[in-house]
Amino acid sequence: MGATVTVLSLALAGPALAAVPADGADGAAGHAATRRAIEAAVADGVPGVTAGVRDAHGTWSATAGVGDTRTGAPRSAADRYRVGSITKTFVATVLLQLEAEGRVSLDDPVDTWLPGVVRGHGHDGRAITLRMLLNHTSGIYNYTADDDFGRTYFLKDGFFRHRYDTLTPRELVAIALRHRPDFAPGTSWNYSNTNYVLAGMVIERVTGRPYAEEIDRRIIRPLKLTGTSVPGTRVSLPRPSSRAYSKLAPTTAGPSYDVTRLNPSIASAAGEMISDSADLTRFYRALLRGDLLPARQLKEMKTTVEIDGVPNAGYGLGLMDRTLSCGVHVWGHDGGIHGSGSSAVTTADGRHALAVNFNGDWAGNMDAVIEGEFC
Repeated sequence: MGATVTVLSLALAGPALAAVPADGADGAAGHAATRRAIEAAVADGVPGVTAGVRDAHGTWSATAGVGDTRTGAPRSAADRYRVGSITKTFVATVLLQLEAEGRVSLDDPVDTWLPGVVRGHGHDGRAITLRMLLNHTSGIYNYTADDDFGRTYFLKDGFFRHRYDTLTPRELVAIALRHRPDFAPGTSWNYSNTNYVLAGMVIERVTGRPYAEEIDRRIIRPLKLTGTSVPGTRVSLPRPSSRAYSKLAPTTAGPSYDVTRLNPSIASAAGEMISDSADLTRFYRALLRGDLLPARQLKEMKTTVEIDGVPNAGYGLGLMDRTLSCGVHVWGHDGGIHGSGSSAVTTADGRHALAVNFNGDWAGNMDAVIEGEFC
C-alpha cells in the first residue's frame, strides 16, 4: 500500500549472508552493482532480499540474507511475496482495457459508477473522475493515514488483535470519508490508497465481476503469471515463500515480529496482490511493450503529473516514471505492506526489467538496488 506502511519493521539478529546468484552463475558481471546493493540492504538490517532481472541477455536472479530468522533458511529466487501497491498497476491496466473497449471513459465522474458512495465532509464523487482516482489527483483522503486505522492494523497491540479481520471496500472508503479532502479535485497530488479501493469497486460495477476476477482473466492467465494471485481474505502466502517481518512500531528500534499471516482485505484493490520477481518482470515488460493496452491507452497511462516533494519522478495512471542518476528512465511501481517492501521497474521499451523484494519493512535502500541494475 505504499509508503504509509513502511514504518512497520524488523531487525535481523546475526550476521548478514552474502548474496548468492540464484542462477548458479557467479557471472552476470553486468549485475555486480545490483548484487552489492542487495548485500548492503541485508547489512542494513533487512532479513533477506530476492531480486530478478529480464534483459537482452536473458534472466538473472540473486538472493541475500534469510527467509526465516528462526531457522536461518535462505531466501529463494522463486519466493512469492506480498507486492502491496504494485497491485495498482494491475488495477489501472484493467480500467484502461475497459476504456479501450468503450465501456468506461477516464473522464466519467466516479458518481456515474458508484452513485452516492463518495460523499461526506466535502468529498463529492460528482466532481472526481476516474482519471483522478488513477493518478491520485482526486483529493480523497487516504484511509491508511487515519490514526485509528493505523493503531488498529499497523501497531503491535492492534495488529495481533485484528490481523485476521475482514474489511470490505465500502468500509475502507467510509474511513476515508470521515476526513476532509486533501484538496479540491484536480488541483494537486497526494497518494491515496482510497483511490484504488474505489477503482476496484468501479471495475466490479462495470463488469459485474470482482476486480480480482478481471485481473485474473485479463492479465494473470493470458501472461501465464503462475506465481501471481489476488488473495482476497486468504491469510497465508503460497509456497515457495519466506517469512515477513516488522517492528509494528513507528521506529526502527526494538523487537521484530513475524507478520507473514494477515488478512489482506485491509489493502483491497490498493495493495492486496501476491506475486514473484519473474512474474513482475514479465508483467511490466508486457505492459510497456504494448501487449496489454492499445497505444492510446498506454499513452494515457504514461501521461504523468508531478509528485510533490519527489524530484525526477512523475505519476501516471497506476504507473510511476523516475529518472535515475545516470539519466535512465524507468517505469513501474513500488509496494509496501506489513513485512514486505517491493519494487518492479522496466525501461520504456520493456527490454530491461527488475523486480526486488525485502522481507522486512523498516530498513534497506530499494533505490540503490534499482540504481545498481540500471546505472
